[in-house]
Amino acid sequence: MIDPYLVEPKIQPVLDPGLRPAVLARRAFEKEATVPVGIALEQADGSVFRFTMRVLPVGHPNEDANGFFLERYVKFLLWGFGGWRVWIQGPAGLAEGLAAHYRDTAVGRFDSEIIGERIYDHPITIVPTAELPAPKSTTAPLGRHLDGCRIGFDLGGSDRKVAAVLDGEVVFSEEIVWDPYFQKDPAYHHDGIMDTLRRAAAHLPRVDAIGGSAAGVYVNNRVKVASLFRGVSKEDFEKRVKNLFLDLRAEWGGIPFEVVNDGEVTALAASMSLKVNSVLGVSLGTSTAAGLVTADGSITTWLNELAFAPVDYRKDGPRDEWSGDLGCGVQFFSQQAVGRLIPAAGIEVDPALPLPEKLKHVQKLMAAGDGRARKIYETIGTSLGYAVAHWADFYAMEHLLILGRVTSGEGGDVILTEARRVLDLEFPELSARVKFHMPDEKEKRHGQAIAAASLPRIAG
Repeated sequence: MIDPYLVEPKIQPVLDPGLRPAVLARRAFEKEATVPVGIALEQADGSVFRFTMRVLPVGHPNEDANGFFLERYVKFLLWGFGGWRVWIQGPAGLAEGLAAHYRDTAVGRFDSEIIGERIYDHPITIVPTAELPAPKSTTAPLGRHLDGCRIGFDLGGSDRKVAAVLDGEVVFSEEIVWDPYFQKDPAYHHDGIMDTLRRAAAHLPRVDAIGGSAAGVYVNNRVKVASLFRGVSKEDFEKRVKNLFLDLRAEWGGIPFEVVNDGEVTALAASMSLKVNSVLGVSLGTSTAAGLVTADGSITTWLNELAFAPVDYRKDGPRDEWSGDLGCGVQFFSQQAVGRLIPAAGIEVDPALPLPEKLKHVQKLMAAGDGRARKIYETIGTSLGYAVAHWADFYAMEHLLILGRVTSGEGGDVILTEARRVLDLEFPELSARVKFHMPDEKEKRHGQAIAAASLPRIAG
């Protein structure tokens, strides 16, 4: 029974009072949980990451809550860090129950297909064990290489950004409008990216390395899951998209060429600009994108797909339209969140309007001093405060960077103010440690390009 652990927050989101923050539920649960559970995630390259949690002992009146809290915890680990094989070291029956979730439920099968099969080439596999495998990482840090003649690019849903970078200085930058989402022919994407790279190369004496960012999941420069290619058939994706960036590298003579998730590059750009590490960057845009720079200044191979990581544990929380799961981050920190909150704010808009147009309408109302619009940003900010505390239990972070279209204008300041208010009241130690940042337009444009260009290491 999970109800006793669904703690009402001290600060309720004004338009979403039913929120039951994951961080409060987990902490209430673990006050009574005394039995340790070890968890290890194994990735396709053999990397292993280990974690621990606690569950209730046998005979506890709420013992049946163990399965729920284990599944929610593992779900965060899978979308936050990534992996396909999950080792469970704990009481009998826990691993079997978790395996049944991924086998028998629609939400579990979604995670198994997307994370397991599409990203790591294996369905999610749950393994009960008496001893966890040793932690291991087989990857090297990326980024912060500014020597030589480099190109940095970013592929968005509405434009392609590119910069030519000479020994760390931007000598050319450009944004080109494109419409990749529903293009069926992968040649559209290949030719557009190649055109962008050539235009930047024209401003350099040579090209030593190319680095890029794009929404989606990329493993060893292979496209695993990316909305940019949603119009491409499954067959063409396998034949012509999956290895697109490997093909481009070959066309550029095999020079160092690295492509990663745009959230990672955003966090790296902030780290380089602010000259700080332990940065979690979160973009509130079409969806929720995130990236992490570790304490030693590296970006990782972790997924950091916080759009799918649950932040709300109530039984009737908002449902993600893609995965079908409840309480996921995308419903709280994106244009989808704004669209969800508009009716609760009493704002009338045409339901047929696309989400970007609904956001623009709310932003105009906010700029005009409309209190209804302000409540939307206050609600997002309150939810963000509790989510930051939840994320901080998994990520070592001292800086939070927020950006994205939802944060544009006065609304962004309101979001950060409300998030800080939550931390001050509910999590004072965390509030004293974590600093908030929001980049200006120049930082976003040039910083992202320089960070992307810095990804590959030039041999020699």
